[in-house]
Amino acid sequence: MTSRHEQWARLRRQLWQPPRAHGEQPRERVVGPLELFYDLVVVVLIAQAARHLAEHLTWRGLGEFAVVFALVWIAWLNGSLHHELHGREDARGRSMFLLQILVLVPLGAFIPGAGGPHGAAFAVDAGVLFAVLAVLWLLAARGDSPEYRRPSLLYVTGTTVCAVVLAASAALPAGLRVLTWGLLAVAYLAGFAIVIATAIPVQAVALSVTDAVAERFGLFIIIVLGETVTGVVDGLAHEPTSALTLAVGLVAVVVGFGAWWTYFDFAGHRLPRPARASTLQWMLVHLPLTAAVAAMGAAMVGLVEHAHADRTPATTAWVLSGAAAVVLCATMLLAASLRVWRQDRELYRPLARTCVVVAFAAVALGAVRPAPLVLGLALVILLAIPWGLAVVHRLSSGADPGP
Repeated sequence: MTSRHEQWARLRRQLWQPPRAHGEQPRERVVGPLELFYDLVVVVLIAQAARHLAEHLTWRGLGEFAVVFALVWIAWLNGSLHHELHGREDARGRSMFLLQILVLVPLGAFIPGAGGPHGAAFAVDAGVLFAVLAVLWLLAARGDSPEYRRPSLLYVTGTTVCAVVLAASAALPAGLRVLTWGLLAVAYLAGFAIVIATAIPVQAVALSVTDAVAERFGLFIIIVLGETVTGVVDGLAHEPTSALTLAVGLVAVVVGFGAWWTYFDFAGHRLPRPARASTLQWMLVHLPLTAAVAAMGAAMVGLVEHAHADRTPATTAWVLSGAAAVVLCATMLLAASLRVWRQDRELYRPLARTCVVVAFAAVALGAVRPAPLVLGLALVILLAIPWGLAVVHRLSSGADPGP
């Protein structure tokens, strides 16, 4: 007969299993509700950053947005990859996500003032967040096989240094503090790339992007795209309703929809080639792509608020048009890492050249600064050009014209 002690031990093993070792993650799985909840919490922080950018649509505001977004996205990447490689759907996995969420919530409250009065609090909280991530990776590394110990130690060390620098930056003046965060984000991403490119064994299964990872990144893009609609709704809610204001708002929604079809028709939910460089390219290009989508939502608030202006305000025009250009170019950089890039080169090579030309046209449009309605309609037309090219190609080649 099983003793009570043995029953409790069995229950504890079922609810609190050790992290998976490298290479033991399931190759076929679906994204679970716990991961989606975590993603939604992170997007709340991104929405805070985008809302602050909408209220402070200046070059300084754009710089602060880029830095804060980069730190939040790096933390999200860390948490997502940790669960993909080492997480389980047990009480331990839930607790690890809950711990990160408890640190993320106050971080979101500090984001609107991260470049000013709440900068020190943001720095300390971000330092705590990266310290938690370092501990999670360290606990997972305890079961590593010898070939993984060196890269795991490097990764944990880099994340720990990041946590210390973030916390220490609380003592710096506001301007220097934000600059430190930006340099730190660049250095961390460079270190991430170096560790994966040089330290991890060639045969590492952990290097590959699974269907679940591709789905996770795509779902994150979708949630952030929802912020473009939020930006339009916020703009309409704070302005007197008129036919012109409503028209500008609806056209802005179509611009956001254009970002959706650009990503998902050409790159979303597709796997990169099984090579280190392709995996790195696939992961890291999602950072500017996602940031550009969020920035579009922020600029749409100003577009709607100035619907009756003869010319779109300079920063609004530049941010919206520039973000559209980044979405086009980043999507093609992402596509260049995919398996289908070589399989369907007759489509992707001319498509990439077209997207670059359209991106330059979008930037030129931002420099001209036409009226908000004209700017929105012109961006819709520009975003439709690559899609139209793809449809024509598929029809002429006899392929399925669907995505």
